[in-house]
Amino acid sequence: MDAITKALCVPLRDVVNGYKYEMRRLHPFEKVVADLTVRARQKKDGLTLQDVLDNIHEARKEMLVAGKDWTAKAKNAETAREAMDAMREGEERMIELFEQLASKPVKLIIDLQKALRTTPAVRLDTPAVVLVGAPNVGKSSIVRAISSATPEVNNYPFTTRGMTLGHVQVFWKDDTNTAAAVIPEVNEINKGRFDEQAMAGSYAFTQLCQVMDSPGLLVRPDNERNEMEALTLAAMQHLPTAVMYVLDLSGGAGDKCSSVDDQLQLRREVRARFPRRPWIDVVAKYDLGLVDGSREQLHDILDGTPYIELSIQDEVGVDELRDEVMRMLGEVRVVLDAMAAVDARNARQTDRKD
Repeated sequence: MDAITKALCVPLRDVVNGYKYEMRRLHPFEKVVADLTVRARQKKDGLTLQDVLDNIHEARKEMLVAGKDWTAKAKNAETAREAMDAMREGEERMIELFEQLASKPVKLIIDLQKALRTTPAVRLDTPAVVLVGAPNVGKSSIVRAISSATPEVNNYPFTTRGMTLGHVQVFWKDDTNTAAAVIPEVNEINKGRFDEQAMAGSYAFTQLCQVMDSPGLLVRPDNERNEMEALTLAAMQHLPTAVMYVLDLSGGAGDKCSSVDDQLQLRREVRARFPRRPWIDVVAKYDLGLVDGSREQLHDILDGTPYIELSIQDEVGVDELRDEVMRMLGEVRVVLDAMAAVDARNARQTDRKD
């Protein structure tokens, strides 16, 4: 009876302890993704992750008590037959208790683990540029235009809206000249004319960086944001990113929350929230024209800060944008290198103390 109790209860204990341990050691961005996945499950099942873990913990406690009671009953039996009957009845009762108390929360945890397992892997320590803006302003088209490979579409378990992730092979001349990088032309790769190994021989080192589209943001308080918007903010807050803020001032964004006024207000709010991030403003779909007065409104907000007028259709501003992407990736890499040097120094000091 004791063996049966342990076989049922020990895995429940390990689930609770293991889950809490893994959540503590997650990278901040991974933790946000996990929290958003849990939030989506909560909307479906009405239970938070803590509720589920608490239910498993309580089920384990009740089963431990029941197991001890049946073990005592078997030990105190007057005959071997009565002891065997008590053991058999106890085993059946323990299985019933597991089905009644633990089966549902364990299934919820398993479903959650499956959802988390399908979460796309984003490089957490690699320079990246994240494209931010209102819905339907052309962010995905820009990723496809400036990436050196066919972008992936990362689908998260809490949303049907994917995150387009492009990769850019950047070649650095030296450790300090961060702006001197090369982003290979997309058509050169597609036609087989780009030799990465040969190019790498001309430079100090090469690094695969990321360019990611993000779900659109709306002008509203954080407590009203959905999981998609929270993912966008998490990418800016927790990943080593520069920001490309994309506007469509043509009036054709197609979303009632993507008006010119909303986009400009959103730009004010996002820039105020992330004032130290490397940043470039891009007016996309420039070939479609601008709403009357929108250029003047933009100039008032930017107050002399340069921006890029971009038309993927007419190939206007694309080269200039690639140069800005290289510059911003360089700035992010410098910060990452400085952080790595500090970590290495702290590690050496810790080793000396030990």
